[in-house]
Amino acid sequence: MGNKKDFKTRIKDTRITRWIRFIIVAIIFLAWVAWMGDWWLSIFIFLLFDIYITGYIPFDWWKNSKNKVVRTVMSWVDAIVYALILVYFVFGFVGQNYQIPSSSLEKTLLTGDYLWVNKMVYGPRVPMTPVHFPLVHNTLPIINTKSYLDNPNLEYRRLKGLRDVESGDIVVFNFPAGDTVTLKVSNPDYYTLVKMQGRDFVKRNKDIFGDIVYRPVDRRENYVKRCVGLPGETFQIKNGVIYINGKAQAQPENVQFSYIVQTRFPLTDAEWDDLGVAVEDRIEININELDFMRGLQASGFVIDRSAPMSVYMPPLTDAMAKKLGANANVIKMMKLGDSALGRVEYLFPDVVSDGWSSYNYGGEKGLWIPKKGATIELTPENWYRYNRCIRNYEHNYDAELRGDKVYINGSPAEKYTFKMDYYFMVGDNRDNSLDSRFWGFVPEDHIVGTPMFVLISFDKDKSLFNGGIRWNRIFKDANPDKE
Repeated sequence: MGNKKDFKTRIKDTRITRWIRFIIVAIIFLAWVAWMGDWWLSIFIFLLFDIYITGYIPFDWWKNSKNKVVRTVMSWVDAIVYALILVYFVFGFVGQNYQIPSSSLEKTLLTGDYLWVNKMVYGPRVPMTPVHFPLVHNTLPIINTKSYLDNPNLEYRRLKGLRDVESGDIVVFNFPAGDTVTLKVSNPDYYTLVKMQGRDFVKRNKDIFGDIVYRPVDRRENYVKRCVGLPGETFQIKNGVIYINGKAQAQPENVQFSYIVQTRFPLTDAEWDDLGVAVEDRIEININELDFMRGLQASGFVIDRSAPMSVYMPPLTDAMAKKLGANANVIKMMKLGDSALGRVEYLFPDVVSDGWSSYNYGGEKGLWIPKKGATIELTPENWYRYNRCIRNYEHNYDAELRGDKVYINGSPAEKYTFKMDYYFMVGDNRDNSLDSRFWGFVPEDHIVGTPMFVLISFDKDKSLFNGGIRWNRIFKDANPDKE
């Protein structure tokens, strides 16, 4: 009877404000449980009831301490813990900020933009590595150790969202080729390093590349690109124009390509600023570099040596190219395109047909993008295109090609049915973007969300009080090409 009376007393003594707080938190919690679709989680409602109402578990023991230091320190600890829990759930299930680190999407998004990424549009992923520090992605600063625990590790599951990924969406995703990384060298990625240097060389030279580590899906680096190919579609690029299922697609308004530009006199900083070309993209070419000049000549761009000159290779939109072309200082200019200078090594897949480049990609038939439930013939050609999806993303690690036959689980396999949807992502700064043309498809379990707007934007080429803050970009739509 004493315990029952004590319970009644605790209920009776609870202030109305705590009841209101409990009801609000309980409604939010139960809505989250319903969204998760796992009603076993609702058992934690009893813990919330004790925290707000009955108080059997002495979470606030420190409030009754006679030691002022203990009360002060624990009040800060209490506030920080509550804040971290809130941040954990907001970042995990609602959205989070993201910084644009490179120029791959300029001029749509600029280096230095801080974006608010909405995870609810496509549906948030249930955290696959649930035990992690919420304010950092994969590495704790200063001490440079992992910010997460490898275990427990949960299977991929995505909660219901508002819609699926659509063509033209700007998407934030975990870098698929970031499953294995060298800690001292991040660009190029590990797999490109292996193609360039050989796996044994990278492994032996820890002083150059650092340790080689594996990262789970949701702890891989975040990338942001434009989705240009959806599951089940056939993707091609012809003369810089994207084709889907044989149909040309409209270019984004701010798509950029690299140009070769010869001027009589060096372009001034004011001229570059007026064009909107970042300092890092004001690339001046050394005309005494013989290999480059041979490639330039093979591309049909003949340097006019009759006057003093400068030669540049900036990325430009159509509007920027027209504006620069009207400058009386410009002698000649040419889009880099599929010239001898524009051909790119290390394209995806590892074995490609002759003539593939970043400007003309996919050959005559194009590259089919895997779709959940779709089945392919396991020919050697298909193996080269889809083996990473089959092995790394869908966890058939023992799958291999022996001669002209594919083996899965030690048995010959003639067909394979995909378990996930995949996407093709490309940057708007086409000649300065490492994207799906180089490392392949993005699996659905790597999708994080879509940026909604710019929180704030910093121009690293200018001081903070002299144009360093791009005020005109605050709250700007982060995906202006979408209707």
